[in-house]
Amino acid sequence: MAKEELIELKFRLFDGTDVGPNKYSPTTTVGTLKELILAEWPKGKENGPRTVSDLKIINAGKILENNKTLAQCRVPVGELPGGVTTMHVVVRPPLSEKNGEKQLADFPKKNRCSCSIM
Repeated sequence: MAKEELIELKFRLFDGTDVGPNKYSPTTTVGTLKELILAEWPKGKENGPRTVSDLKIINAGKILENNKTLAQCRVPVGELPGGVTTMHVVVRPPLSEKNGEKQLADFPKKNRCSCSIM
């Protein structure tokens, strides 16, 4: 059986700092990557994620699904053997409980428009 080739990834955070690079198996799921990113998240950063569901990983302009493996998510165009692939990490902004409910309740009221064709 051939030795599986590890994938070297680094994760670019919203402020331009990086987590990694580290090597991962092609069978690693996106959900597992999110758990690792959350564990390695730089301490003291504002607006950090609280849970894995607060994170989104983007590769080649696509948001990766938690149940997909790295092998399923990779875009081979432009990748060099032995090179590091950079994936972007986006954090969902935290909403306070009361604020979030109020914004959702007001959302349909504020975003109505009307058009008149003459």
